[in-house]
Amino acid sequence: MGCYHSVTVNAPVDQVWDTLRKFHDMSWCPDVITQLEPVGDAGGTETGAKRILNGVFHETLLTLDDKERTFSYSIDDGPEAVSKENVQGYIGEVRVFPVTDNDSTFVLWTSRWDSSGGGVQEFCDPIYRALLGALKSHFA
Repeated sequence: MGCYHSVTVNAPVDQVWDTLRKFHDMSWCPDVITQLEPVGDAGGTETGAKRILNGVFHETLLTLDDKERTFSYSIDDGPEAVSKENVQGYIGEVRVFPVTDNDSTFVLWTSRWDSSGGGVQEFCDPIYRALLGALKSHFA
């Protein structure tokens, strides 16, 4: 079970990666993420960093690899379909690749989960589409 979303961004890969790698900064998508609350002592690029998005999505940074330009995170709790009562083992991963033909960037955002009571993909797909749309607009 999972979601797959991608977008090509009209900006160099290092610039896009520098924007995405900061777990405690989603200022690039203000119409989607209206509130980000860092939780705990870990910084936004440290494994174990925690955040609460829009007051309801509780997430933890699991991995961050600057060489491979990828990070993964868990959704520990959230509204409706992604609540801890409904879904287990939810992992999101963001990967960033250079498009050498025109110095743009390919961004891949995937998620997977072990089990759920249903509705996870239908709930998450529009959120990921909105996030990637905001990222593309941020660099337009």
